[in-house]
Order: sequence, then structure tokens, then C-alpha cells
Amino acid sequence: MAEKQKLQALLSGYRVVDLADEKGAFCGKVLGDLGADVIKVEKPGGDPSRNIGPFYHDISKSEKSLFWFAYNTSKRGVTLDIEKADGQTIFKQLVKKSDFVLESFSPGYMESLGLGYASLSEVNPRIILISVTPFGQTGPYSNYKGTDIVAMASGGLMYVCGDPDRPPLRCSVDHAYHQAGVQAAAGALIALYHRESSGEGQWVDVSMQECIARTLLFFPQLWDMNKIIQKREGIWVARGARQIRRRNVFACKDGYIAWQLIPGQWGRRIRALVEWMDNEGMSGDLMEVDWEAVNMDSVTQKDMDYWESAFEKFFLIHTKMEFREESLKRGLMLFPVANPEEFLADNQLAQRDFWIDVEHPELEDTIKYPGSPYKFSEAPATISRRAPLIGEHNEEIYEGELGLNRDQFNILVQSKVI
Repeated sequence: MAEKQKLQALLSGYRVVDLADEKGAFCGKVLGDLGADVIKVEKPGGDPSRNIGPFYHDISKSEKSLFWFAYNTSKRGVTLDIEKADGQTIFKQLVKKSDFVLESFSPGYMESLGLGYASLSEVNPRIILISVTPFGQTGPYSNYKGTDIVAMASGGLMYVCGDPDRPPLRCSVDHAYHQAGVQAAAGALIALYHRESSGEGQWVDVSMQECIARTLLFFPQLWDMNKIIQKREGIWVARGARQIRRRNVFACKDGYIAWQLIPGQWGRRIRALVEWMDNEGMSGDLMEVDWEAVNMDSVTQKDMDYWESAFEKFFLIHTKMEFREESLKRGLMLFPVANPEEFLADNQLAQRDFWIDVEHPELEDTIKYPGSPYKFSEAPATISRRAPLIGEHNEEIYEGELGLNRDQFNILVQSKVI
């Protein structure tokens, strides 16, 4: 039997026209890394998100934005003004040959240009329109502006981030943009699955607020059922009408480790840690506690604070590497908190070829990127190219694929359509 041929890429043969700004750019990247031909469409002069830092070697230029690099790999790039009649004509030509359109404009903007879903589906009945907005296409907030921090705040996640004696915090990276991008890509693929069986495209409406709300785990239910609001420190465990705070990150000699004190359920593992402490003369009265029999209903906050303080004194005299080795040897439930330098050098990630070196000829440099978090047995999911320069593929796409001749191309350039 002949050896089974692997696919070139899972989404080979599918095309995405990507109009999205930072709110939806990650969706295009996900689809591109899966093999789709993603054409990033920018206004002549470049997309405003090219001016978002940080920048390569701190050089504040639009072609050196690391933000742009990260969100726009595996895409080709063209410039096009879709507010002009000629631009709309060319855009529809792209749509006719595409499977997805990705956009993140305010609700109603595409319709105002005659490029809403109804119009696009007349051009291509199989087209799937993906719209990523702060609050979705409907509802009282639908026309509100919103950035990552707005979605984090309105979605409820900021309230549980940070210290209890300070205001709520936003995550240090664009968590809402990532969540919206991932969910938009998932919605796009579900719509594609439906199209493959029905022949019909559809409109995928993605709300950043709702994407964030989906990350809250049990917090809404904790209020709905027990009228308890999750606090902004550690892990809070509801014990009837009480709440017991339990930390999950502790300082050690050279950084931090992740660990939780959970008597009863993890009593055997806590006892193993206490025995290690006892070998070094640091267990104190922790050896007297029957960790497997502790009933959390009887534990007070004073008990928890006392125990955690005793463990942390031991943590502070050992390194992360020592804890990793002893955790494996003794069956402990703890693990080092990796900093950027450490996870770039992590052997597990290296063995799975997670990091991808992408060449940037325009910089005469190679930059390391995170790869796909999933591996497929039948096809690769990887970065196929660096993010495009402004208008880098104009001639390739407009002349080579849409059939414009040189005179037509030059006229469109002169009139600032492209």
C-alpha cells in the first residue's frame, strides 16, 4: 500500500481577506498559521496598528512594530482604500475569490459602504463574514468604542486581577484581543464546516466582552448561587458563609514557585513536603498536623496564614531547580514559575519544536516566535512567512491574481486607491 500523502496544510486552498485592526488580527494569524492564504488589507500608507509598540530595537517606525510582527505572520499584504468606489470594486473581486472576510469596524460601517454581509453574499454566496467588535453587532452597547482594557473591564476579568488593597488590574498583555481572535477563528471554522455540508456562508458575530466573560470560570456562579464576590488575591475558597484565602504563588530563593496548600485532597503530597522540611530541621509543628484528615470546614484564615508562612520560609532557601527535582522525586504538587528567559530555553518546548525562527530579510535578522500550541498528525500548523511590509504584495495580487494591467495599476496608485 502506498504511503499516505500528508496535506500541505489544513486550510490549504482557502482564502481570507483580513480587514481587521488589533481587535481581530489574531484571528487572521491563527487561520494563516493553519495554512489559509490570508491577504491583509491596509489603507494606503499602512494600518494604524503598525504604530503599536514595543518596537524592534526600540526603533519607533511602522515597519518595526513587534506588535505588528506578532499578530500578522503567515499573511500577505496589500493596500486598498475601500471607502473609494474603485477600491470597493477591487475588494469585491477579492471577495469573489475568497472564503472568509475578517473585519473589526464599528457595527454598520461595512453596510454604509455597501459591503455588508448581504452585499458580500450576493458577490459570493459561500462567503463567511467574521466581525469582531467590543460588544457585538446588537444590544445597547453595540456602538460603543472599546479597546482591550474596555473588554477586560466590562467582561468582569479585571475585578479579580491584582491585589486586594489596590484597584483592579488589566493583564499585562492584550488578553481580550487574544481571546476574541481565538474565538473568532473557532467560529469561522465552525461556519466553514456548516458551509461544506450546506453550501451556505454566514455571518459570525464576535463580542470581545462575551469572549472575556467566558474566561471567568465559576466566578459568576459563585455570586449567582452563594452571593459571594471573588476577591482579588490568591484563591478564595467558599466554606458556607465564610471565605478562606489560599495563595497559589510563593517566593523562593531565585524566583517563584506555583503551589497551593490544600489539606485533605492533597494531604499525602503536603506530608511529603513537610517530611523534606523535617529532614532539614525546618518542619516545626507542621509534622504534628494530620494533613490528610484536615477538614477545611474547620480551618480558619489564621490557620491558613500560619501554615503558608511556615512553608514560605522553607521555600525561600531553595531554588526553582531544586524544587522541580524534588517535586518529581517526592511527588509534590508544585512547579517553578518560568520567566521569559527560562521558557525560551525550556527543553520541553525545544523538544516539541515550539519556537520558530522567522527570517526578516528587511531587518537582516531572524526573530524567534511562539509556534502553534497544537500538533496535527496529517498536516503542519506553522508560521509560513513574516508579517508583510506595507503594500508588499500589491503587484503580486492585483496584477498577478486579479489581472490588472500595469496602466490600471499605476492609475490606482496615483488616485490613492492602492
